[in-house]
Amino acid sequence: MALPSDAGRRPRALVTGLRGFTGHHVAAELADAGYEVHGLALTDAGGPRDIDLLDADGVRRVVRDLQPDVVLHLAAIAFVAHGDVEAIYRTNILGTRHLLEALARLPMPPRAVVLASSANIYGNADAGLLTEAQPPAPANDYAVSKLAMEYAAKLWMDKLPIVIARPFNYTGVGQSLQFVVAKIVDHFRRGARVIELGNVEVARDFSDVRDVARSYRALVESAPAGRTVNLCSGRASSLREVIAALEALAGYRIEIRVNPAFVRSSDVITLAGDPTLLKQLTGRGHDIPLSETLEWMYSAAAG
Repeated sequence: MALPSDAGRRPRALVTGLRGFTGHHVAAELADAGYEVHGLALTDAGGPRDIDLLDADGVRRVVRDLQPDVVLHLAAIAFVAHGDVEAIYRTNILGTRHLLEALARLPMPPRAVVLASSANIYGNADAGLLTEAQPPAPANDYAVSKLAMEYAAKLWMDKLPIVIARPFNYTGVGQSLQFVVAKIVDHFRRGARVIELGNVEVARDFSDVRDVARSYRALVESAPAGRTVNLCSGRASSLREVIAALEALAGYRIEIRVNPAFVRSSDVITLAGDPTLLKQLTGRGHDIPLSETLEWMYSAAAG
């Protein structure tokens, strides 16, 4: 349970990307822990308005006015196939730098600054369950941008208590249909008989977003400054297995058509993480089985 940093007020948490899929679940976790949760917004005469991370002055004003006790930096362009490469690099690297610079200027720095990187930085590694010691080998621009963000953050390690989180794939209710599991669930919800996908043999360490949110909360509270930690379950499931589970839930078989446009030459075939360090630092892992996550998503969508 979070403790107030000053007598008479709740601790303040700044969550960038608060309105996003992950931010929604993280905000609920932090609120339950007693935090006063804020996003990156500036209040003007017309009400709150979002501040772009690329607006360095705006970020500084919000951070100075809020003076957060903890920070969770989730905002990013997180879709691997995003078409605007320049936007990926600017948002994921320069936007992070603006935030860290603003936090370092505070008279009292936050007691924890958790930065969301990505397990995509490991690339097409063929090493079983990947630990944090696995050498980076990014295979797409998104992964390169996240690795560059990690290196940029090292410039602030002596000024801020930074923790770098590398989440593996995760899903849940509310995720954009750009992401493959949410897309598959939506097809079954609509009773679609055909689905177009890329390589259905790719296997991912799919966590439940609720587990991921709890891990972010735990990292904020344990604040292992200077550490890099995988957020993962240690279990890999192929998209074919995801489809089979949803076929069982929906009670029918779907025709899978491979669309070459969805097959990326740089696709990571198998990506699964070792959760040992996560469990050591937070006392818990990602325990919600994928079958339960899919049932939650299918039932919520159907309702």
